[in-house]
Amino acid sequence: QVQLVESGGGLVQPGGSLRLSCTASGFIFSHYVISWYRQTPGKERELVASITSALNGGYTYYADSVKGRFFISRDNRANTVYLQMNSLKPEDTAVYHCKRERGQDYSGTYYPDYWGQGTQVTVSS
Repeated sequence: QVQLVESGGGLVQPGGSLRLSCTASGFIFSHYVISWYRQTPGKERELVASITSALNGGYTYYADSVKGRFFISRDNRANTVYLQMNSLKPEDTAVYHCKRERGQDYSGTYYPDYWGQGTQVTVSS
């Protein structure tokens, strides 16, 4: 069974740092693009960062709002993706979810996306 479990959230002061972890099981982790999204009540869900499979170049993506402050990485041996968040701002407050993005193998078979349940990040003085 596919599972994605986030951890590392909490309360932090503006300017502080947190590292979120997303640990996965039930699939070949290294083959998939993994993303971080965030959601705030009453606001549209935002894609924060993504990291691709090493077989597809190991590229990363960051939303403009977090460029230079947030950094995504992965440890395939540990089935874990990290989101290092620095210089945190109150507007970073949200529930952060990791997601396995939809995949397609070379025969054309699609494999669905999956979401974790999220971890709360609150940035406040």
